[in-house]
Amino acid sequence: MSTPNGAKAYVAVTASYWAFMLTDGALRMLVLLHFHTLGFSPIQLAWLFVLYEIAGIVTNLSAGWIAARFGLTSTLYAGLSFQIIALIALAQLDPSWSAGFSVAYVVAVQGLSGVAKDLSKMSSKSAVKLLAPEADGGLFRWVAYLTGSKNAVKGLGFLLGASLLGLIGFTASVWFMAAVLGVILVAVLLFMPSGLPRGRKSAKFSEVFSRNPNVNWLSGARLFLFGARDVWFVVGIPIYFYAVLSDGTEDGNRATFFLIGSFMALWIILYGGVQAFAPKLLRARTRPPEELVPEARVWATRLFFVPLVLAIAAYLSPTPAPWLTTLLVIGLLVFGAIFAVNSSLHSYLILAFTKSDRVSLDIGFYYMANAAGRLTGTILSGLSYQFGGLALCLGTAAAMVGLSAIMAGRLRPDPSENGIEEFT
Repeated sequence: MSTPNGAKAYVAVTASYWAFMLTDGALRMLVLLHFHTLGFSPIQLAWLFVLYEIAGIVTNLSAGWIAARFGLTSTLYAGLSFQIIALIALAQLDPSWSAGFSVAYVVAVQGLSGVAKDLSKMSSKSAVKLLAPEADGGLFRWVAYLTGSKNAVKGLGFLLGASLLGLIGFTASVWFMAAVLGVILVAVLLFMPSGLPRGRKSAKFSEVFSRNPNVNWLSGARLFLFGARDVWFVVGIPIYFYAVLSDGTEDGNRATFFLIGSFMALWIILYGGVQAFAPKLLRARTRPPEELVPEARVWATRLFFVPLVLAIAAYLSPTPAPWLTTLLVIGLLVFGAIFAVNSSLHSYLILAFTKSDRVSLDIGFYYMANAAGRLTGTILSGLSYQFGGLALCLGTAAAMVGLSAIMAGRLRPDPSENGIEEFT
C-alpha cells in the first residue's frame, strides 16, 4: 500500500464515517423527542434504544471476524447500506398502528441501525491502525482526529434531528437523511481507493476473544466509562430539560426541542474537539507510549468527581431551580471535556495494544464492550430517572466511572507481559 493511497483511503473512510454519524445523532434525537411528546415514560423511552445497543454488542463480536475474513471495505459499505435501510423502514411508521406494534417496530429498526453503526465504527477505527504513520505519535493523532471529528459531526446531528423534527416533522426528516446518506454511499463506492486489506479466508470466529490482558482490562474500563455517560445522557438530561423548559404549547415544544438539541450538540461537539486535542494535551509526540498507560487511571479518577458533585447538587434540590440548571449545564460540559480525554486515551491504547494481524478482531471485541456499556447505561438511565430522578442518574454515573478507574489501573505497559506492538 503506497502512502498516497493510504492517505486517500483514510480521507474516504473519515468522510463516510462523518456522514453516518450525522444521521445517527439526528435519528436518536428524532426518536427520543418524537416519542416523548407522544407520552412515553422514561423507561419506555429507554427500551426504544435497548435493541440498538444489544445489536451493537453482537455486531462488534462478529464484525471483527467478518472484516478479517472479507475485508474492511465490505463491512464499511454494509454499515452505510444498513443505515439507509433502517431510515427508509422508519419512514414507514404509521400513526394508525397500535402503540405496542409501533414500539416493537421502532425497536426492531433501531436494532438494524445499531448493526449499521458498529459495522461502520469498527471498520473506520481498524483502518486507522493500518493507515496511520508510525512516527511522531502518528497513530494517536490520526485516531484522535477521526474520533474527535466524528463526535463533532454527531453533535451537529443532534441539533439537526431536533431542528428537523420541529420544522418538517418526523417522516420527512427521516426520508431526507436516507437520501443524503444514499448519495454518500454512491460516492464512497465510486471513489474509495485501494489501501485497505481484503481479508483472509482462514480467519476463525474463535479468534475474536482476546488473550491480551491489556485488551481485556481496557475493554472493561471502556464498558463502565460509556455506561457512566449514557446513564444520564440517553434519557435523564433530555427529559429533565424538557420538564424545565417546555410550557406544553406547540411553539413552546418547538423552542424546547431546539434548546435541548443545541445543548446535546454543544456537548458532543466539545467532546469531539477535546478528543482531537488530546494528543497535544498529553504531549504524545514527546512522551514514550508506555508513559500514557497510567494516564488512563489518572483521568478516570478526575472524571469521577464531576458526576458526584452534580448528583449531590441535584439531591439537595429535588425540584428544578435556575441555579441547578446552570450548574448542570456547566458541570456536564466539564464532564464532557474530561470524558473526551479518557475516551481518546482508550481509543489510542486499544490500537497500541493490538497487533496488525488481528486489529479488526481486537477492535471488534473492544467495541463490543463499548456497546455493552451503552446498553447498561441506557437501561439504567430510564430506571434511575424513573425511580430516583436526575440525582440517581448522576450518582450511578459516578459509581460507574469509579469502576472504570479501577479497571484502568490494571493496565500494564510492560511489553514482555502484554505483547504491546507499539511499545516494542
